[in-house]
Amino acid sequence: MADTESDKPIIVQGDRTVLVEVHSSRYVEARDALVRFAELVKSPEYMHTYRITPLSIWNACATGLPVATILETLRGLAKYDVPRQVEADVAGFAARYGKLQLVRGDDQTLVLTASDDVLAVELSRQRDLVDFFDRPQSQREFSIPTVQRGRLKQALIKAGWPVEDLAGYATGEPLDIALRDTTRAGIPFGLRDYQHGAADAFHASGSAYGGAGVVVLPCGAGKTIVGLACMARVQSSTLILTTNVTATRQWLAEILDKTHLSEDQVGEYTGQTKEIRPVTAATYNILTWRSKKDQNYPHLELFDRRNWGLIVYDEVHLLPAPVFQVTAGLQARRRLGLTATLVREDGREDEVFALIGPKKVDVPWKVLEQQGWIATAQCHEIRVPLPDLVRMNYAVAEKRDKFRIASENPMKAGVVRELLERHPDESVLVISMYVEQLRELAEQFDIPLLTGTTAQRRRDELFEQFKAGAIRRLAVSKVANFAVDLPDASVAIQVSGTFGSRQEEAQRLGRILRPKSGANQATFYSVVSLDTVEQEFAMNRQMFLIEQGYDYQIHDGTLANGKVELDMAK
Repeated sequence: MADTESDKPIIVQGDRTVLVEVHSSRYVEARDALVRFAELVKSPEYMHTYRITPLSIWNACATGLPVATILETLRGLAKYDVPRQVEADVAGFAARYGKLQLVRGDDQTLVLTASDDVLAVELSRQRDLVDFFDRPQSQREFSIPTVQRGRLKQALIKAGWPVEDLAGYATGEPLDIALRDTTRAGIPFGLRDYQHGAADAFHASGSAYGGAGVVVLPCGAGKTIVGLACMARVQSSTLILTTNVTATRQWLAEILDKTHLSEDQVGEYTGQTKEIRPVTAATYNILTWRSKKDQNYPHLELFDRRNWGLIVYDEVHLLPAPVFQVTAGLQARRRLGLTATLVREDGREDEVFALIGPKKVDVPWKVLEQQGWIATAQCHEIRVPLPDLVRMNYAVAEKRDKFRIASENPMKAGVVRELLERHPDESVLVISMYVEQLRELAEQFDIPLLTGTTAQRRRDELFEQFKAGAIRRLAVSKVANFAVDLPDASVAIQVSGTFGSRQEEAQRLGRILRPKSGANQATFYSVVSLDTVEQEFAMNRQMFLIEQGYDYQIHDGTLANGKVELDMAK
């Protein structure tokens, strides 16, 4: 049957925003298409808003998505004609990708090549760029000092010009890295199709088009395995940067379990241990540590301690500013970024694009869910009223204090109790950003507590007990947001979060998405205070989950006799 205009779910507006009708029969089709070249901005109940940006188009181009396909998609889904200006903007953004290339000259110098004379003249006259150009080699070519490779790309993308970096990479110290057919425990091991494809897209058979970029996969989909596959493609010494000591040790355990590397070839570089070996895993924290604010970062020299052929940035969306600075000088090294979401709350996604590389792979979460590689998730937001006394305190509080008052709503404890009773036999994480709130809940419900001050040995013990099923509940602070492998966790109860952080929402959901035996089902609850700034921030946090295709059900609680009553049947 031919489409009618009423079947079409999107409206494209002149400012490049795209409205999507959630209840349209073609909503899923539209969502899956738009996520390839647009960014989700708002996600209320009936109409979602996406925006097409230069960076969203450049990332689409980097994945090989033709501009003609983007335009055909918009026209095919739009209820009304796509504004001509939008089509022109999309074509214009896409046209900029590839017009500037960094290549090696005949004498191995670094050369920036423009596609036409006018562009070359325009760039040479821009005040923020002229200092990068060592000398003109021709009308369209500029010699660039090698040390400026990264900073030039940063400056150009800020000026609206992405650079296609084809200058190649240093080989690095050779290292024979081979994946096992079976793990050390004798369990069959092999790459899944999408993991194989991600490694291939990153490496590009060793050509100048490969070796730098970001792989976006949901938590639980095996980003670490993709990292190992890329290491095996590169065959060189590797530096791996992670978010915490637990993640560092998990990387090292996976390397020893799934490659033929020996223990004396892998090292840990953290606050506790300083090993520098052919494959070294370090934390961002140790690299950005310094004794005083006016001193240098002593551990950043790790980048120069070996001839690294590959640097892996785990959770690349968290890349700290000092590491950004170092990364600008590491453009001759192959660079792999791994993340579940490229959203950065500081808006520096364009710098990740410039310094780490474009998005090479972005596999939709729902696709992997449908294939059984990650758990099916149900997402619920439970809105809890403030009791009268707290409402008064909230009403008269300074703006900066309102969020914490709402986050620590004492009525949330009753909701936690009911949710724990709903899942008596499942492995449950209770998550909060406020340690005192978490401590009170842990004591009230007799749950082991894990925070940033918990000793590493105790953290490891609790994680192992949870994975082994010796304990089924764990209260965790922000320390467990990233790279913690808890495969049996199937329920998460978030009682407070970091304002409107979408990337944190992605990570917390990711704690429970690893595939499970049986129903392969996960449940994510976010408990927020009704009619407060916390509810407003929660709307922003919804964006990531809805963009990934999850149903996000909202339930209002009511106060009765000092307790919260929930209607979870809706």
